[in-house]
Amino acid sequence: MSTSLIIGIAIVQISLVLFVVLTAVAYLTFAERRISAFIQDRYGPNRVGPFGLLQPLADGIKFIFKEDIIPNKANKAMYILAPAFALVTALSALAVVPIGRGFNTDLFGLLNESIFIKLQIADLNIGILYIMAISSLSVYGIVLGGWSSNSKYSLLGGLRGAAQMISYELSLGLSLIGVIAITGSLRLGDIIEAQERVWFMIPSFIGFVVFVISSFAETNRLPFDTPEAEPEIVAGYHTEYSSMKFAMFFMAEYTHMILASCLITSLFLGGWYPLPIGGWFGIDIDTHWYLPPMVFISKVVFLLFFFIWVRWTLPRFRFDQVMHLGWKKLFPLAILNILVVSVLIILGIV
Repeated sequence: MSTSLIIGIAIVQISLVLFVVLTAVAYLTFAERRISAFIQDRYGPNRVGPFGLLQPLADGIKFIFKEDIIPNKANKAMYILAPAFALVTALSALAVVPIGRGFNTDLFGLLNESIFIKLQIADLNIGILYIMAISSLSVYGIVLGGWSSNSKYSLLGGLRGAAQMISYELSLGLSLIGVIAITGSLRLGDIIEAQERVWFMIPSFIGFVVFVISSFAETNRLPFDTPEAEPEIVAGYHTEYSSMKFAMFFMAEYTHMILASCLITSLFLGGWYPLPIGGWFGIDIDTHWYLPPMVFISKVVFLLFFFIWVRWTLPRFRFDQVMHLGWKKLFPLAILNILVVSVLIILGIV
């Protein structure tokens, strides 16, 4: 396969991922508002377009044309870059997430031979390490946004975000050790294929619970949205932001939700395998290549609904409770998970 063809396929894949993810982010805002309205027994947005489905478009136009204000004493360069930093890191981490095995094609007869197209942008043998490295950088967007605004409330929000990220990144990383130990690989595709017999949620259930809770903290979602906490610090790190810069912070949050849902699916919920035990039960998924992506995306959609459901069900934690949960509860549980999985491996159960 020629270099130009490889580059062309990569550009198409990147463009498709960006289009799908950013569209999904827009409609996640709509879904959040409709689901929260249902939980609170009200209507939600239902005026713009049929069933309110054009509301995200109206919101996007509104943000584009809103006045863009930059505080006089802000560090303008960092103030402008911070929202982009938060969003770009989230989008970059999605590059190594596989949503299916892939398929063979001759590109509608344009090639003399069939080629295999992977349903991911980059298949790295250190995929997990790459995602942990890139996603952890997103906190710089929050910290820089809070510091560069030259506002005490923004600075407090940024500091809270940094403390929360450091605290829960440790538990999040340790919860993955069991999965990596069972698989013996850092490649996401290998981890998913290793779950053909049984989902890793079963032997590493403690790690699964720790990872899910830590994911809420990493995405700054309720009940862990202390970096924003409007009753205490106005709106936290994005208090001084408006227009599209304000919108980009929320786009980054929803993109991180998608990334977290993809990781939970890949690492613990079997990826594209539909049932906890037994794989595809003899179905040839190389022929029916479209089935794995359908299963994977269905799991991701359910987890996104779960993120929204939890937000509108649980109240916000105090900041001291967030730190207590991270260091005194989840960290010991993550260590316990490593011990349990190690014993299961020694006994030959997994």
